[in-house]
Amino acid sequence: MSPSTPEPANAAQPPLLNIANVLTMLRIALVPLFVWFLLLDADGGAAGGIEATNGGWRWAAAGVFAVAMITDKIDGDLARARNLVTDFGKIADPIADKLLIGAGLVMLSILSELPWWVTIVILARELGVTVLRMVVIRYGVMPASRGGKLKTVLQSAGLQLMLLPLVVIAGWLSDVAFWIMMAALVVTVVTGIDYVFSAIRLRRETR
Repeated sequence: MSPSTPEPANAAQPPLLNIANVLTMLRIALVPLFVWFLLLDADGGAAGGIEATNGGWRWAAAGVFAVAMITDKIDGDLARARNLVTDFGKIADPIADKLLIGAGLVMLSILSELPWWVTIVILARELGVTVLRMVVIRYGVMPASRGGKLKTVLQSAGLQLMLLPLVVIAGWLSDVAFWIMMAALVVTVVTGIDYVFSAIRLRRETR
């Protein structure tokens, strides 16, 4: 390409403020609402027993979580279909996922519905990968891998089931939700190790 030829990549750069990024920011904004609903449910359970704990606030929290996960799917599809993929989106999208899933893990552990060691291992991995992304951003952006997406799907499915008042639906679903979370834990650790090697490769290739 001659020096006088314009760079088509620059002309094709999507705007930062696009529908995909707006949905990502909306997902982040839903996190405090999600936590608030769970806190209201916990207060109701303390005051009124198991019937109160399985009441409307728990359903509301599960609903907010489901809406947030749906927007995650939609913004990803829109970004790819309309060529709206930006470096901001590559970074903000996984951060939004981590905030929502992290809030769900912590709240379920506070409610004694998920062992704290599961929450700590997953959060340590998520924090480590986020820091790693920031450290190597000078060499390039590490997008979510297929394994990372599988990890998010498993975590989301497990949390969604655990957030539902399973006692009033079917008791056996509690076991299903727990084992889905165990599978998510394994994938989380394995993909975390893979990201470390990816960061090393990215640094070597750039330098």
